[in-house]
Amino acid sequence: MNARIVSGVIAAGVIAVIIVAFFSQDSLQPQPTIQHDEKLGLVVLSPTKITTLPELKQAYEQAASTGIGRSNVYLFWNLLEPEQGQYNWEHSDVLMSMNKQNDLKVTLFFSIINSRTLGPFPEWIGKSSFDNLEEKTITVLDNILSRYDIIDYVIIGGEVDAYFRENEYDVQKYNKFFTNVYDVLKEKYSNVKFGNSFSLHGIIHNSPEDLSTTLDLGDFVGFTYFPVDRLNDIVDTPIDAARNLEKIIDLADGKKVAIMEISWSTAESVGGSEEGQVEFMKLAYDFYRDNESDFEFFTWFRQYDRPEGSCIDDLNKELGQVTLGGNEFVLQRVADYICNSGLIDTDGNPKVGWEEMKKQIQFGSS
Repeated sequence: MNARIVSGVIAAGVIAVIIVAFFSQDSLQPQPTIQHDEKLGLVVLSPTKITTLPELKQAYEQAASTGIGRSNVYLFWNLLEPEQGQYNWEHSDVLMSMNKQNDLKVTLFFSIINSRTLGPFPEWIGKSSFDNLEEKTITVLDNILSRYDIIDYVIIGGEVDAYFRENEYDVQKYNKFFTNVYDVLKEKYSNVKFGNSFSLHGIIHNSPEDLSTTLDLGDFVGFTYFPVDRLNDIVDTPIDAARNLEKIIDLADGKKVAIMEISWSTAESVGGSEEGQVEFMKLAYDFYRDNESDFEFFTWFRQYDRPEGSCIDDLNKELGQVTLGGNEFVLQRVADYICNSGLIDTDGNPKVGWEEMKKQIQFGSS
């Protein structure tokens, strides 16, 4: 689905003017009046990719008021370390400070694998392969984790099933790469858990279930789930889609599971609706509660819709020559799904699903 490609633009251009000193982590204190459930999360995003500090602050406060205890932060290496050893922390400092101010833990998505592609990587790395990324990955993640103590989960490879369906010859190299990176970082950051994520919808449609056991590395197995068919249309009922969630327990093969992104779009063009979003949400949270002992965390995607047309522009820019299914029709439907998967519309009007999510989180925290 490549949802994090669109989401990750926030990390690149979320702030027009940043006053880092004012928003330093030390100056922001958690708000103690809200009980937060660290296992329940929301992808906190404003409606537009360029926003002001007050708008972003409002979005985080609004999200935190629901009782969530975590959010996702998508950091891309090429933007974080454009020159070797020279880090641009200003955007990530703001995002991490917003999380800390609102007493939210962070699930970090770091894009060694980003669905069907590697990276994006800084130009200084040159030709990238798992053979030459190991030490560099350890260094950059060490710098990130030492700077931000609110990160407790790290996704090193995102939707790895999509990449390895087309690059099976790299599986063993990645296993070695991940294991070596994990061993070094885990020794230093024993309180942080590391893993990969898989796209449940991709596994269902393409049946590479053996990859989930081959690549169930680290401390947990993460999943994204967008209940769509190969054309990115919603064709199952919410009940049928919710039944698919049962597969993740078996796919994790005894390890703890995590939902990094789960959603239901309200776009009519792909078969979505507000009613469907609410029904699926109820069933998805029921599944989480029924299997809570198997879960590390459960994060809903996403807070706000995006303006019509913005998602297809971002996908075309970020994917370049890599198209989903090699089909512009499919790509457009991905964009329609993502832009309308929020719980609040672009004018700031809550959908029915926003109030339902608040009920579900409070119920889960009781």
